[in-house]
Formats: sequence, structure tokens, C-alpha cells
Amino acid sequence: MSLARAGLAGSIAFAVFAADQISKWWVFERLDLRGLGVIEVLPPWLSFHLAWNPGINFGLFASDARWTKWALAGLALVVAAGVLIWAGRRAGDRLFALGAGLLAGGALGNALDRVLHGAVADFLNVSCCGIRNPFAFNIADIAIFLGALLVAWRSGSPTPS
Repeated sequence: MSLARAGLAGSIAFAVFAADQISKWWVFERLDLRGLGVIEVLPPWLSFHLAWNPGINFGLFASDARWTKWALAGLALVVAAGVLIWAGRRAGDRLFALGAGLLAGGALGNALDRVLHGAVADFLNVSCCGIRNPFAFNIADIAIFLGALLVAWRSGSPTPS
């Protein structure tokens, strides 16, 4: 059982990784979020807010220590490889492959940010009803969340024949 058997999951992972990196490039470089700091997209619900996350979800395990970025990037690579191998062993379970691809692609997108910038580039901010959400996220974060839900849901199901 190898990564090669995880074809569908690998293709999805690549697509998520590419979408994440292209969206970050577009928002930070083309729309100049670095210079502007905030771009109102659909006020008051959606705006782009520049945020760098040196930790994991909601800044947990954030540290200025140089090794932290490498440890978190390495962990993301191990998780991505592991879930793709797992998907290869569950060949035929397309929903599991979808979840595994989403999870792996998101993990790889955020890992590249850590290596290149020392932190994950976040920019999506969703607020509602007069309550300002202090957190930002990115496409990789969405993919990781949805992928983890699908993998957890399908992991208890028998593999389709």
C-alpha cells in the first residue's frame, strides 16, 4: 500500500494545495493585503484581514522558537503522508478519499507557509450580527476541517468493494 494507490486522494490534495497557495498569492500580492491590512469583501459578513499564525488552530502552540516552524511543518508532512497512505488502503471509498485529499492538501498548504514565512498566512474573516470575529483562516484551514470530518465519519465504515 503506497502513496501511488491514493490516486484520487492525491489528486484532491494537489488541487487543494494549489487553490490555497494561489488564493494566498492573489490576496497578498495582487490585492495588496500586506499593504492594506483589511479589505472589505461583503460587509459586514466577509472581509480579508491580514493575519500570521505561528501556531496551529487559533494560535495554539505558537512560539518564536525557530524550531517550532520546522516541527509543525514536519508534523503536517507526516499527517499528510499518513492520511494519503490510509486512503490508498481504503481504495474504493471515494468519500474517504475526498476527506483524505482535503486534509492532506490543506496540511501541505499550511506547511509550505510555515517553511517560507515562519507562520501560516490567514486572511478570511467571517463575522455576523454585529459580533466581530477576531480570527482569520484560509482555504487550507477549511479543507483540513472538512477533510477531518469526512475521514472521521468514514473511518468507521467498511471499505466499499
